[in-house]
Amino acid sequence: MSVFTHRLAQHQDLEALRAVMGRAIAQLQHGFLTPEQVAASHQVMGLDSQLIADQTYFLMEDDAGTIAGCGGWSFRATLYGGDASIVARAPQKLDPARDAAKIRAMYTNPDFTRRGIGSRVLALCEEAARGAGFRRAEMMATMAGVPLYEACGYVQVEPILSAPIQGVRVPLVRMEKPL
Repeated sequence: MSVFTHRLAQHQDLEALRAVMGRAIAQLQHGFLTPEQVAASHQVMGLDSQLIADQTYFLMEDDAGTIAGCGGWSFRATLYGGDASIVARAPQKLDPARDAAKIRAMYTNPDFTRRGIGSRVLALCEEAARGAGFRRAEMMATMAGVPLYEACGYVQVEPILSAPIQGVRVPLVRMEKPL
């Protein structure tokens, strides 16, 4: 059985992180989205490298150094979307006394599902956000992620549809939790 460790992601991890994310989007959304929605998801989701620059993005590795999962939190206003996504990002800083920390870009390597990786990464994010003074967290969840997030205490607040991508809209759910 593998031993998993975590660390903050660094700029040199970008290529490997994007590969994990691409595989996760392609393989783990089936059963929740149509094939067209899965394809469109690549333009909605992804990694916002600002999270790495802010040192708020974690990765979990096995003992061989393979990325098993990743995810982050943010003290900035952007709720979701990556460097290459169609979603506009808002870099202004949030007020922890008033605003919710943003849980961002949660992905599990398809080779490591059902091992508690997602919940461990989520707990790291929540702990770090709490340490920065935030009292609540919110996220934009994928349909595949909703069961995990609900099991971790998040509640659905608002379903949304992404902007159309070649006529296809991806369903998402804004969720939140007190910290």
